[in-house]
Amino acid sequence: MTDTPNTSARLDELEMRVVHQDQTIEDLNAAITAQWKLIERLERRIAQLGERVADSERSTGDAAPVDRPPPHY
Repeated sequence: MTDTPNTSARLDELEMRVVHQDQTIEDLNAAITAQWKLIERLERRIAQLGERVADSERSTGDAAPVDRPPPHY
């Protein structure tokens, strides 16, 4: 293959694209990793809140009902 100026320029352009694509992949990977950690933390928090609600429902089931007007008042 002969090394013409056009071929060299095309090769340089392709190499630059690869570098930019590698950086984009690294950036996306970092974003996905951060989102995954957030999702795991939120799932743990939802589980904790679910347990608190269940505990609250069990404890209020034994208490006397509160006299409140119906919601349409």
